[in-house]
Amino acid sequence: TTSTTMQLALGDALAIALLEKKGFSAKDFSIFHPGGKLGAMLKLVREVMHTGDELPLTGPSSSMSETLLIMSQKSLGSVGIVDEAGRLIGMITDGDIRRNSGAEGLLTKTAGDIMNRTPKTVAPSMLASEAVKLLNEKKITSLFVVEDGRPVGLVHIPDFLRAGVI
Repeated sequence: TTSTTMQLALGDALAIALLEKKGFSAKDFSIFHPGGKLGAMLKLVREVMHTGDELPLTGPSSSMSETLLIMSQKSLGSVGIVDEAGRLIGMITDGDIRRNSGAEGLLTKTAGDIMNRTPKTVAPSMLASEAVKLLNEKKITSLFVVEDGRPVGLVHIPDFLRAGVI
């Protein structure tokens, strides 16, 4: 049994040395082994994000009535605020709505009045597990996915649960 154990250890050592020499990465592993928990941890944000018509987007001059309607229709707990060129300039979450529903009257404001002007964003090529780590660190539930400053997707905690990332 000692010789078989040594052969296994030698085989593993050779395999690791070859992987390191070839520059085999976690992303490469996810291509060849997409199933299981490890494969799920190596998914990219683009594989789990909401896109296209699913994205809750509006402009800064939108009334809060319009903004709330978009948030309710899309059911993702947030809405992205974009400028005329389609660049993400802010974000409103359910928490922002609660914090701004005081005496002044939420419905008298615009999306631009209450938006978070520095929303946390990620790239579509980021590992989904890294996006989850960011969500946990910042204690938030969703992130806009941007390319060249424009929103191309949105990820939300339940998306990662469905994908098996968490």
